[in-house]
Amino acid sequence: MKARIALEAAANTETLSEIGRRHSVHPIQVGKWRKELVERAHELFTDGRRRGSTAEEPEAVEGLYEQIGRLKVENDFLKKKSGLGS
Repeated sequence: MKARIALEAAANTETLSEIGRRHSVHPIQVGKWRKELVERAHELFTDGRRRGSTAEEPEAVEGLYEQIGRLKVENDFLKKKSGLGS
């Protein structure tokens, strides 16, 4: 619903008051949705595979490596205890 209202507002064929009245939404809210749509529309067409790494990525990778290490140690321990390990 929000997206549809924002698209109608972005089309500029009616005033925000008319759109808001028809959808029972305050015109200021319609304006906020239109502004957000216009400001963030480029995100719809951004290919995530080409994006550079974010600041959070190295931390996530480091956490995953730690988890892999713990699981490997646990796996090796369980193999030795069960008699399956060499």
